[in-house]
Amino acid sequence: MEYHVVDVFTDKLFGGNPAGVCLLGEWLPDYILQKIAAENNLSETAFLVKHDAYYDLRWFTPSTEVDLCGHATVASAFVLFEGAERTANKIRFRTMSGIMTVAKEKDLLYLDLPSRPVAVCPSYPAFERAFGITPAAVYKAVDFLVMLNSEKELRDIDPDFAALKKIKEEAGIDNDSFGIIVTAKGNDCDFVSRFFAPNAGIDEDPVTGRAHCSLIPFWSERLGKTELTARQLSKRGGVLYCEDRGDRIRIGGKAVRYSKGNICIQ
Repeated sequence: MEYHVVDVFTDKLFGGNPAGVCLLGEWLPDYILQKIAAENNLSETAFLVKHDAYYDLRWFTPSTEVDLCGHATVASAFVLFEGAERTANKIRFRTMSGIMTVAKEKDLLYLDLPSRPVAVCPSYPAFERAFGITPAAVYKAVDFLVMLNSEKELRDIDPDFAALKKIKEEAGIDNDSFGIIVTAKGNDCDFVSRFFAPNAGIDEDPVTGRAHCSLIPFWSERLGKTELTARQLSKRGGVLYCEDRGDRIRIGGKAVRYSKGNICIQ
């Protein structure tokens, strides 16, 4: 099968978030998809099957299937815009989270996603043990959103991932497909974040589209603006151009190809 690796939310190779993209003629058994994702060992591998007006799209971490992944969706669109859909300016994907689109606008790819507003929730002891500081506030939608007091606090945290995994037990969560978003107001942008999902096999994700489904409405309300610029402060780093559209959000970014090849599973 044709296989690509694309760095997303960056204009430089070895930046942003790398995603694997596998183009399939038909669906393989789930256990094969999971083995391929584990072998690739990227935070997510996307698998696509073409239909007339859209592509079926699924995402796997090295250890589990997830219901939403932004950067691997942008990576999938990047591959298609350079190949089978080179004359298109928009691509539709059918996913576990509904229909999603990626539009090409000049040198940016804009991903349309469902909004996931957060609600206040308890600040479980695992957060303070894992981060070594007391959060300013804790919220939750699908993922947790932990607010800190400053960008410096966010940059400086060095998580204890064994302690962070305990949040599943403390919060009574019955699956591993969730993450912990940590965020603060930005110094030279509207907001900054980091994303951790150790229970899903990802200690720290470099740049996370799905996290911005909650971050964008969260910061849009607090800052009183619908268009925002965000940075994810992982080692690789990434820049996202964000828009709050009510029940939907848009994330714009750039992408660059790292590799193209084939996977042999005979």
